[in-house]
Amino acid sequence: MSANRTERLLNLVIALLSTRRGFTKHELFEEIELYGEAPTTASREKLFDRDKAFLREQGIPVESYSEETLYDQDNSVRRYRIRADQYRLPGVRFTPEESAVLALAASMWEQAALGSAAARALRKLQARGVVAEDAAASPLQPRIRTNDPNFEAVWKATTTRTPISFGYRPAVRSGSAGSGAAKPARRRRSTVRHLQPWGMGSRFGHWYVVGWDTDRRAERFFRLSRMTTPVSFGEGSYELPEAFSIEASLASLDQVFAPVTAVVRVQEGAAAELRLRADAAPVPAEAAGWEELTLTVPDLDALAADTAALGPRAVAVHPPEYRSAVADLLRGAYEAQDKPVPAFSLVRRGEAPAASSTAAQSHLTRLLDLVPYVLGNQGADLEQTARRFGVSVAQLASDLNLLFVSGPRHYPNGLMDVNFENGQIYIDNAEDLSEPVRLGMDEAAALIVGLQTLSSLPGVGNAPGLASALEKLSEAAGEASGVGAAVAARLAEPRGNSGVLDTLQQAVTGRRQLTLKYLVASRDEVTERTVDPRRLFSVDDRWYLEAWCHRSEGVRNFRVDRIHDVTDSGPASWQGPDPDAAFPSSLFRPGSEDVLVTLVLEPSASWVESAYDAVRRAELSRGRIAVELRVGNTRWIPGFMARQGGSAAVAEPADVRAEAAQWLREALANYPPEAQQG
Repeated sequence: MSANRTERLLNLVIALLSTRRGFTKHELFEEIELYGEAPTTASREKLFDRDKAFLREQGIPVESYSEETLYDQDNSVRRYRIRADQYRLPGVRFTPEESAVLALAASMWEQAALGSAAARALRKLQARGVVAEDAAASPLQPRIRTNDPNFEAVWKATTTRTPISFGYRPAVRSGSAGSGAAKPARRRRSTVRHLQPWGMGSRFGHWYVVGWDTDRRAERFFRLSRMTTPVSFGEGSYELPEAFSIEASLASLDQVFAPVTAVVRVQEGAAAELRLRADAAPVPAEAAGWEELTLTVPDLDALAADTAALGPRAVAVHPPEYRSAVADLLRGAYEAQDKPVPAFSLVRRGEAPAASSTAAQSHLTRLLDLVPYVLGNQGADLEQTARRFGVSVAQLASDLNLLFVSGPRHYPNGLMDVNFENGQIYIDNAEDLSEPVRLGMDEAAALIVGLQTLSSLPGVGNAPGLASALEKLSEAAGEASGVGAAVAARLAEPRGNSGVLDTLQQAVTGRRQLTLKYLVASRDEVTERTVDPRRLFSVDDRWYLEAWCHRSEGVRNFRVDRIHDVTDSGPASWQGPDPDAAFPSSLFRPGSEDVLVTLVLEPSASWVESAYDAVRRAELSRGRIAVELRVGNTRWIPGFMARQGGSAAVAEPADVRAEAAQWLREALANYPPEAQQG
């Protein structure tokens, strides 16, 4: 957003807050000089209407009324104002216990679509006793995954009650469940769906939108990761059913898919993870050196991805839908890998330029947050404040200079006093902006959904202050708190490890040493590790244990769903870095023998860039990107490509690209075309 628009919007907020009577449009045009840049009266009015609508979208309550009841429809005499009691955050205060759970709820959205909203909410609540650093005290560090490409569009449609349409690929469903003979596998095709979204929820590590399918004339669920096209917004609006609850709808997903029995053929000594999940001991297959496993699973899609990731060492056998799904993943991955590498030039990864509306929201809300923050922390250090607001020192200085010249045009004494010459910030004469803005819809959602998610986690759900924090936050959010009925998240439990989170958390808080039986997927083997646990955290839909590994003599991250046995080995003898140190900003720990691998990603796989902390990137045609990743080894790369089913391919280095293509070719040979028929 241009500096002129930022200044105009800021002056509009200050003006509308400064009087109980309000201003007419023409009085505002006189008061705010920047409206004079519009060449005609009509263009000024259009500009004002856009500004007014923008402020309302951000949750700033611009009110209009007429003093002349006989001319109520005459816009020239309507007056506009912002009532301070509707604008300002209520004076609720939070205890240290409540601060801790609020900070943890906000940190759950780190590097996610609602992450900036959570950060803004936390800055506002600092004036009410909330300290962001309190989150680091928790041994459990959950994260909510929202990196589906269509998340923000669906979120906007859900919160504004806007109809949407999108391409959708249905899930793998067994044609033989509940019947005697297996039905032929049907290839899943993407079709266009039309939906009135009622709510969004995270379940089993995936985000779903639920609403009224206008084509089927029924309530339907759609998983965001199965959307095959960008979301398109429709016209009009709609009302939600009075009895709708996203929590109840999410709970009903447990009955949507009946468990399915599947058979997979694996090489002897291979597929350690599938063996651990099998219903019974393996039985010899007809071919020498192979065995068959039987598994009962609720999600054939997930099993197909796990099987495809094993490549030549595993072959899906039954049901036909399962076999077809694995073959489709391998075929898609191989075809993507076989395409020529496009030309591109990688550059150091930075923040992508925001859309104009997003930039406008970010800049204005930062300015409105900055004033009460400094008023509550007079003499705040310039560099520390810049870090807190996520901007450079130069940008913060520009913001402060803008605040200095903003205010009533005809009343110079009404301008703010801003001083930061010696590196310490002081603001005075800013009464109208002295209190934080009331929480907006996205800010309230980030914290309320975060608190509700924490309430279901072992060891956190009964934490002191959680229930009272949620009650106070709902009061502070006002009408925006209603979002809790439309959005919900439930973190995925570690697969096949009931109660393991609670066991590991007790070891972290009690400083106990553990002996683990741990599956190393890249080597397809189960190892034994002695570890001193540090903390538990989640990334995407997976839980990890961060611990000092005595075997590796270093800090390592262990996926909890790959821990298959836990034994208490006595008090921990911590040998690594300070166990109370700050939470790591990245899952990956750089090493001296790391390899740089460049991938070409389709839009549906763009989440890889942030999830794997890409070093460099390049924009490609049709919404694709190339990203450079730093990896400890490349053994897992072919299996990762297989899981993506064609949405990712190796570009460099050449030897890794060739190895991935050969691996996929060998895996695909287990699924000859004739075997996919009948």
